[in-house]
Amino acid sequence: MNAKELNDKTPDQLRDELVSLKKEAFNLRFQQATGQLENTARVRQVRRDVARVKTVLNAKAAAAAQGE
Repeated sequence: MNAKELNDKTPDQLRDELVSLKKEAFNLRFQQATGQLENTARVRQVRRDVARVKTVLNAKAAAAAQGE
């Protein structure tokens, strides 16, 4: 997922995406703790996707606040 795709989404869609990514991160952490995690790189990828979504959400909020 890249920032260009995220910029096209509405804030509600971004919040839904954030929730699903956080659930996935939780599941990955749980798998890692129990020794069942196979794709360890996915943990890093999900963490970065969460950061990307938060960044785009904050940018949209700042733009909306500045436009008022």
